[in-house]
Amino acid sequence: MKKILIELDLTVAVIAVVWLGLSQVDWMKLLNIEQTTQNTEEKIGDLFWKLLKNTESEITSDSIVAPVDSMLTCICVVNSIDRTKVKLHLLRKDEINAFALPNNHLVVFSGLISACENEAELQGVIAHELAHMEKNHVMNKLIKEIGLSVLISMSTGNGNAEIVKEALKHLSSTAYDRKLETEADLTAVDYLEKAGINPEPFANFLYRLADETQNLPSQIYWISTHPESKERAEKIIEHIKGKNFPKTSAKDSLRFERLKESVKEK
Repeated sequence: MKKILIELDLTVAVIAVVWLGLSQVDWMKLLNIEQTTQNTEEKIGDLFWKLLKNTESEITSDSIVAPVDSMLTCICVVNSIDRTKVKLHLLRKDEINAFALPNNHLVVFSGLISACENEAELQGVIAHELAHMEKNHVMNKLIKEIGLSVLISMSTGNGNAEIVKEALKHLSSTAYDRKLETEADLTAVDYLEKAGINPEPFANFLYRLADETQNLPSQIYWISTHPESKERAEKIIEHIKGKNFPKTSAKDSLRFERLKESVKEK
């Protein structure tokens, strides 16, 4: 019996030593997973944007790009987000949509600009997509739904064209789960607050378009891919209750109306 107890103690000791040794190993570094994922993200993001650029009409007019870029830069600067890493792309498309691609590509459709009633609504959507980027939601979603091995294959040029299109569709027209959407919403509200932008119009945007989806189901992609919009709007209102924000200035309103007019004209 004594011999058995000694052997048992030795076994436990060996297991403890092995476990301690393994716990000290930097497995992410050893397996190079983090670097592989980063390289894959860069290549996949560029691949997705190239596909969009070749199939859609890109907006390059400074009268449209400059104001949107200014909104994006304002949010980035005050929230210590590296603006140089965010790649803004505007596409002429009637669908009310915006989405983030891997490697910090931000895609905004002209239909979204036209649907917004004021600058703060558009800034809210931009902040929401920035939050997806900053919280690494984009790659997490793709890895979960597509698989890292498939993404790596795509990034090396071995992916089937239809698989690439399907992967892009997951980001442009399918929802993140509720937890990630809530995190992106509340993070966006924090971004807006720090930038001195009232988040309430963002909540109003969610309310309004949620009501309109019954009439325009095929066009309002940003709402259809972001479920429970009214509930999300209520959480935003609750989050900012009791806080005071500056009113939209006449100058901001005029600038945004000029932007919407430019979108119509070009």
